Amino acid sequence: MAMEEITKLDKFTATPFRQEIELQHIDHEAGFSSLRIRIRETKRFTIFDIDEHTAEHWGRALLEWAEARKQKGDSK
Repeated sequence: MAMEEITKLDKFTATPFRQEIELQHIDHEAGFSSLRIRIRETKRFTIFDIDEHTAEHWGRALLEWAEARKQKGDSK
């Protein structure tokens, strides 16, 4: 029985609340790929499996927010 193939992409800790975030590329047995985002907050896990369109949209929104913070001088 084949299983999904997981490739670790990145793992980091988000500030200020110390959530552990892990990004994984998943090749599914059904023949498609997704990006898995695992967020660990102490004992609780949140897991998202998203496609490339959602990843692009989410990534763009994150970058726009970060750039706006830099322009306002909010960045530390």
